[in-house]
Amino acid sequence: MVLFRQKYGPANVTTIIERTSRFLVALKNAEKRTKPIMAQIAQALTPLLRHACRSITFHRGSEFIDWPHLQAKVGTQTWFCEAQSPWQKGAVENASKRLRRWLCRDTDPNSLSQEELRALIAALNATPRNCLGFRTPAEVFKANLLGRGYRREKLSRQPKSHWG
Repeated sequence: MVLFRQKYGPANVTTIIERTSRFLVALKNAEKRTKPIMAQIAQALTPLLRHACRSITFHRGSEFIDWPHLQAKVGTQTWFCEAQSPWQKGAVENASKRLRRWLCRDTDPNSLSQEELRALIAALNATPRNCLGFRTPAEVFKANLLGRGYRREKLSRQPKSHWG
């Protein structure tokens, strides 16, 4: 979850990342209450095919306390990171760090439209990544949805030339 300065109120951005492709989804929230956040996550995940969302892992924030309703609605297994274990949520922390390049703490989240946020996320998902074999998260996510999944071996780095 991306939080902003307290003077802007409880508005925030929830980030969801697909672990294999690094595909990022961001949802703007007016507040940090669990029911609206879980409803938005369910709305975002419901259109996906069953194999695209087998499990979801949350950090231990109170905004995710309504997880049983999400699990029942979407049909996904739900997990929580252990306390004091930031390595268990490395991908989402990395995605939030990337997002922070454009949405610093001093950004007023109330002035940010969902369309602006969607355009920013689309740009991040269209950025090639070394860890994906220089494919974009959008390409890998789409290939995985269409059943042409890329295993880790296929996504590994390109072999180095003798020049370097």
